[in-house]
Amino acid sequence: MAVLPLRFLLVPLLASLMGAGQYLMQDAALMNYMERRFISLEKRLEKCNQDILDYVEEFRDFSKMVLSRLAGLNTYKAEVKSEVQNLLTRIERAQRDIDYFGSVTDSNACIEVHEELMKQQLLEEAEEKKKLKLMLNASCDHMLTGIKSLKIVKKTGDKHGSWMKDPGKKHTKIYLLNGSVNNVFLEFANIMTFMENNQTLNARRVTLPFPWEGTGHVIYQGFLFYHRYGSLNEIIKFNIQRRKVTGQMLLPGAGRIPAYQLSPHTKLDLAIDEQGLWAIHAEPETGGNIVITKLDHATLAVERSWDTPCGSKDAEAAFMACNTLYVVYNSPSGGTSRIQCVYDVLDAVNTYEIPAVHFPKRQGSHSTVHYNPKEKQLFAWGDGSQIIYKLHTEQK
Repeated sequence: MAVLPLRFLLVPLLASLMGAGQYLMQDAALMNYMERRFISLEKRLEKCNQDILDYVEEFRDFSKMVLSRLAGLNTYKAEVKSEVQNLLTRIERAQRDIDYFGSVTDSNACIEVHEELMKQQLLEEAEEKKKLKLMLNASCDHMLTGIKSLKIVKKTGDKHGSWMKDPGKKHTKIYLLNGSVNNVFLEFANIMTFMENNQTLNARRVTLPFPWEGTGHVIYQGFLFYHRYGSLNEIIKFNIQRRKVTGQMLLPGAGRIPAYQLSPHTKLDLAIDEQGLWAIHAEPETGGNIVITKLDHATLAVERSWDTPCGSKDAEAAFMACNTLYVVYNSPSGGTSRIQCVYDVLDAVNTYEIPAVHFPKRQGSHSTVHYNPKEKQLFAWGDGSQIIYKLHTEQK
């Protein structure tokens, strides 16, 4: 058996020992690195703990400062409250002193002032009535006391309509406005021509630029005044001779409800009396009671309005005569018409002492009742009939 040389045995052993040393050296370097990292982390934790302790200490100092200031504010609040209470006490004392001095002051001065105000108010009211009488020409002094007679002049046209004379002109022309909505009316030379059978051949046809609504139109001094169809409260002034519109106005508060419950097609009812042009309507704000407005026929300006106690319920028509409103009532099924509410704008008539005025026996209803101040008669339209009522009047 051959014996290997010693160098062949030592060389592998040395190589093995060298490899193990290399691994040992690498482990030592890793241990050193890990130790350094641990020491760094430990230092950071210590710094974080120290920062937290510093923050807690600062917060404690801040809390002490806040509590101290709050205590000071409470003290200041108590002082302010005490001062306010003292001020209120002084104000109450001063008020008691004022009340005392007021109670011991002679009250005659207040009574005198009150009496002076009453006198001033009475003087102003008297002056207002004086101006009103001048404006309405108070020479008109008669009142209606009854219906003397009726005359059915003709029966022509629809159930609703209006016919009239012009009380402001000397001519005897008759005007017929048929229907509650139309834009053509007829003009007759006189009442005899109107009564003829073939009336359309003897009448002048006048076409309006805007149709009318209802039956509350009037003719005065050559002009037709009417409620424009489709409008709420527009009044048109139409020159009959020249056939053109010469004025328009909106009547405040009118047109929302019918002027008369039994004539729902009429929202605005115009009227003529000795003082000129009036407008009659009803308003929801007055509980449905009738409102009358004096208009300037030349300019259509509103001169003054009056709320009346006359209701529109069961009313079929109304008219003005000598500054006084007369409201005509009936039953919904039609019956005998009667005047049972009267309102004088000058308070010259005690309406509570006037008995109800009944129209002559005639069953039916009125579409319109208009007063002609020139002839002192009523021109009415009842169920297609053209009627004239003669009146009984007395001095107011």
